[in-house]
Amino acid sequence: MKKFIAIASLCAVAFSAQAKDIVDTAASAGTFKTLAAALQAAGLVDTLKGKGPFTVFAPTDEAFAKIPKAQLDALLADKAKLTAVLTYHVVPGTVMAKDVKAGKVKTAQGSELTVATSGGVRIDNANVVKTDIVADNGVIHVIDSVVMPN
Repeated sequence: MKKFIAIASLCAVAFSAQAKDIVDTAASAGTFKTLAAALQAAGLVDTLKGKGPFTVFAPTDEAFAKIPKAQLDALLADKAKLTAVLTYHVVPGTVMAKDVKAGKVKTAQGSELTVATSGGVRIDNANVVKTDIVADNGVIHVIDSVVMPN
């Protein structure tokens, strides 16, 4: 019996070492370097490594590249504004693609995203290009533009 418990404990440790949170999952994808830098600059890494669950609409590096460099540099330098923009991409809870419905969704930032589902899923003015990237504390849906709160 002790041998079984020891093996079960080792398996649990091995499984938890393989589990990745939202931040680690995004980082391992290789297409979210700007997002990772922005999360670091805003001090949100520990939050998104937390228990969650979170649904993150994650803009790719290409999405951030659509923002003029001077505007992006200014955003990255303004921690309060950057935090507002990044938390606008986060919805509390886990929303899988099959559960998405058109309408308004309250974000962690406090205002609402507009979700459209005709002709593909759009979040405000961004297209969802990949869905259901599961992390141990939520899910990531990839978007092709950075969305900005009003």
